[in-house]
Amino acid sequence: MPPAVKPAVFAAAIAPFGWLLYAAFFGDLGTDPVETIAQVTGTSALVCLAATLSITPLRRLTGWNWLIRLRRMVGLFAFFYALLHALDFFVFDHSLSVASILEDVIEHPWVLFGFTALLLLVPLAVTSTNGWVRRLGGRRWQRLHRLIYLIAPLATAHYFLAVKRDVTWPTVFALIFGVLLMARLAYRVPSRAPGRRPLPSAEAES
Repeated sequence: MPPAVKPAVFAAAIAPFGWLLYAAFFGDLGTDPVETIAQVTGTSALVCLAATLSITPLRRLTGWNWLIRLRRMVGLFAFFYALLHALDFFVFDHSLSVASILEDVIEHPWVLFGFTALLLLVPLAVTSTNGWVRRLGGRRWQRLHRLIYLIAPLATAHYFLAVKRDVTWPTVFALIFGVLLMARLAYRVPSRAPGRRPLPSAEAES
């Protein structure tokens, strides 16, 4: 991997959070700070999720195998922003009121879709280390991390239903995820000849 790539990707991924901290400190979150936080964290989670899904197709297209070493970091940023997005909803929108949250879940399916996507991201974030690959075994670890194929549509549905009116950006993300998922399926490697397969690292293809 070129030395500057990983720091550059990290800087790009952390930039939205840095901007939120800056804007909050200087009171520059706009007239509706809760909505601003929701938009920035939600969009950032979707971008990081799309970047995670793009690594395998890009690696196979370019031959840059070192791209795999970015997967864990970008995937964890997707979880980080999804968690901030949920905390904004739970803490600022509903003041941690369980009754109010449950009422919103029942009345608005977009909340259920988003919360389900977050819950499915949790085991992927927890098991992202090489230690968990060894505990689960390579095949089971890969099957678990294929939950990303379900998380992407759930996140997109959440976005579509949440915006209600202008669905331009939800449509853009839906197209991006559709292309990436089809590309990953098209590039799936057929099973090898019988024999023991090495365990993948946490940065290997899922």
